[in-house]
Amino acid sequence: MRITVPDHLAASCANAPESARWLERLPSTVAELQRRWSITIGEAFDSSEGSCAWVATATRSTGQASVLKLGLPHMEGLHEIAGLRFWDGDPTVRLLEADESLGAMLLECCRPGTTLRELPEPEQDVVIANLLKRLWRAPRRPHPFRPLSDMAASWSAETTVNEARWLDHGIVRAGLHLFQELPRNAPTETLLATDLHAGNVLRAEREPWLVIDPKPFVGDLAYDATQHLLNCTARLAANPDGTIARVADLLGVDRERVRLWTFARAAAEPRDDWTDEDRLSLARKLAP
Repeated sequence: MRITVPDHLAASCANAPESARWLERLPSTVAELQRRWSITIGEAFDSSEGSCAWVATATRSTGQASVLKLGLPHMEGLHEIAGLRFWDGDPTVRLLEADESLGAMLLECCRPGTTLRELPEPEQDVVIANLLKRLWRAPRRPHPFRPLSDMAASWSAETTVNEARWLDHGIVRAGLHLFQELPRNAPTETLLATDLHAGNVLRAEREPWLVIDPKPFVGDLAYDATQHLLNCTARLAANPDGTIARVADLLGVDRERVRLWTFARAAAEPRDDWTDEDRLSLARKLAP
């Protein structure tokens, strides 16, 4: 079966053997799911929002429009399917079919499907805050979800490997320290989306806005403010304390914890380009 692979996804798979093998298997995987779930595959989405999944329109045998998503295996996305089952459409897209061994999901189709980026950022703040407060629930044990400390530890290891490329060792080490400390003293333990920003919120018919692409971990509510904040690049750089205070207050979480998590990510989150002066400048403005 011939499928179209967006350039950004192909680039993500190019330098990792496991990802390259996943990409080689992709046509046969799509063909298998097409037979098993009785779907007709349409056009692949070529979005710049992410590079960790192959996503295409699909139509079920009933005529229902849907979306087929095959996630590239990666640490953050391990429990996306479990998270979608847990939230069960409130306020996420609904999961229609799934195969966890393949990272495959048949999802509710959002129409018109435009992203929250169409609104000004201050309006995005309100929508994001309302969605996060609906997502925040404590899962019953036993559950599969990992603690946020696991993601922080994985990021710390990846960043430490690149120590020779750091521009400011003091800033990075301060961020790594907070990656250890903040999960330990979190005041609450709740299921987080961790990757909620305006590009992962779509206009829909069932609700005005629905969440896609959650990366669930259990942990500190304050962390969940950071992905949206870090996507508001110019506003955060111009007025970091004011922007953080606004989002924290809308969420009803501690401003200082949001500031510390935002600093830790700006300072020590893994990245391809350690010469990014804008990210370093932000980290210095937020440094504790």
